[in-house]
Amino acid sequence: MATGPRPPIRALLIDLSGTLHVGSTPTPHAVDALSQLRRHNEQCAAQKIPFRFCSNTSKEGRIHLENRLRNMGFELQDTRGLGETGSGREMWTSLGALSSHLRRRGLVRPFCLLEPSSKDEVLSGLGEANAADTTDYDSVVVGLAPSLFTYEHLNTAFRVLLGHKPLIATHRAKYIRSASSSANDSLSLGPGPFVAALENAASVQAEVVGKPSRTFFEAVIDSFDDAEFSTNASASKGEKIVIVGDDIETDLGGGAVEIGLWRVLVKTGKYREGDEHRQGITPPDEVWDTFADFVDSLLGNGRAA
Repeated sequence: MATGPRPPIRALLIDLSGTLHVGSTPTPHAVDALSQLRRHNEQCAAQKIPFRFCSNTSKEGRIHLENRLRNMGFELQDTRGLGETGSGREMWTSLGALSSHLRRRGLVRPFCLLEPSSKDEVLSGLGEANAADTTDYDSVVVGLAPSLFTYEHLNTAFRVLLGHKPLIATHRAKYIRSASSSANDSLSLGPGPFVAALENAASVQAEVVGKPSRTFFEAVIDSFDDAEFSTNASASKGEKIVIVGDDIETDLGGGAVEIGLWRVLVKTGKYREGDEHRQGITPPDEVWDTFADFVDSLLGNGRAA
């Protein structure tokens, strides 16, 4: 429920893991809710609510992620002919942000703590300048890479960083939920603790490129085209862009607070009882049991009474 009156909504930024699905299982009614949102936008030009998916998923590349979502039943945009970033693309990931960041920094030889499909996506984004087999690394990049978080690999990363090379992280999530169960045994470490260990050992500060960095949110917001928005001119006054997620810190903290997004917390995924009241966080603007309940409230459907 909302803590106060909801402002007019200009667009949605939707988290994936934990919000639309947990592991390979959609959250309750999420597939139907997303379809309803698409149908609403097709049928109600005066009240369109365009959206983007904002994922910190770094264990798999975008193509693998999209295929997995389609297999769960989610209707996704046909991305053929669209660039990795830019106007019109619905799917925005921390891996895409990582590739863009490396290109801007002129870094082409990263030591990658990334799973194979994620590493391939990042390196392919660097083009012909990349030398994938080099040991002369110019940076260290860290995502969720369970198979690579070993002493040997972390020690190699540590030694690269001692050469005054930058440490770049997809995100700092402390933990993730890998199954639908709410029990603690479905929680697993995220990349955050490993990033923190490297920061501490090498006395460096990581550059975070995914949520909740302000740069990530602003890049996604800039991808909206004017034609996507509602044709109702009177609705533009006081409009807000919404971020919906299950992690009060990674999805709804940092840049989301800084740029004034309307922040909606859902009680699925890694949500734990009392997260919205946790000390040191900015409370969310709304809290709902599921993404589907929030969409029902947004579209005026009956399920989220």
